[in-house]
Amino acid sequence: MYHNELFGLRLRKLRKGAKETQKELAALLGVSPNQVGEIENGRGATTLAKLAQLCEHYNITADYLLGLTDEQRPLRTEDTET
Repeated sequence: MYHNELFGLRLRKLRKGAKETQKELAALLGVSPNQVGEIENGRGATTLAKLAQLCEHYNITADYLLGLTDEQRPLRTEDTET
């Protein structure tokens, strides 16, 4: 089941693992750093288009970010990259 809090925690973990700031992620998504903070704190949500951007950026499937699985699976493998 989807929860904003879990989405936010997983997004923060991915962002920090990539050594990115909220400001850098905000620039990628075209939002303010405050909006990234709200999402990471479970008080905000994102659009489907931005979810897709996040999946592409972090090479992670949406089911992990959405809390449908606890397994971090890559969106694409090196074999399928072009």
